[in-house]
Amino acid sequence: MTDEALDAVERNMVKLRRGMSRQRLGRAAIRDHNLPVDVQVLHVVDVVDEGPDGPGQEMSVGLVATRLGVDASRGSRIVAEAVKSGYVRRVASQEDGRRIHLELTPAGRSVVEATRRTRQEHFAKAMGDWSGAERAEFARLLARFVDAYEG
Repeated sequence: MTDEALDAVERNMVKLRRGMSRQRLGRAAIRDHNLPVDVQVLHVVDVVDEGPDGPGQEMSVGLVATRLGVDASRGSRIVAEAVKSGYVRRVASQEDGRRIHLELTPAGRSVVEATRRTRQEHFAKAMGDWSGAERAEFARLLARFVDAYEG
């Protein structure tokens, strides 16, 4: 990658991060679907929907906290709020009855579907004048970038 291209990627990723950190899409989903929750609860629901990292792993409060980049106590509080809101439930582990894992409730699945629709509407608007081929190429390259960045 040329220095110019790398500079452009870095600057645009910073803009994207700033926009995401303002939680514009989460707030839009809350507003559009009249959801009586905090944006952090939506983040918990998204993370639980993502599922565990690998086979045999279960969704735990610790994994939610790690993915959200918060400490264990903050993770526990926002998971408790998601449970209280009725979007996530705590279930005894099939592997070890002493452990608890998290799963979405039907209401949580509805929230996931609603927030996905809102995000996709915003993304579709941003790519409104792109061709199908451009959208497909962007999706492919973005997935490749994310895989390499996280890997």
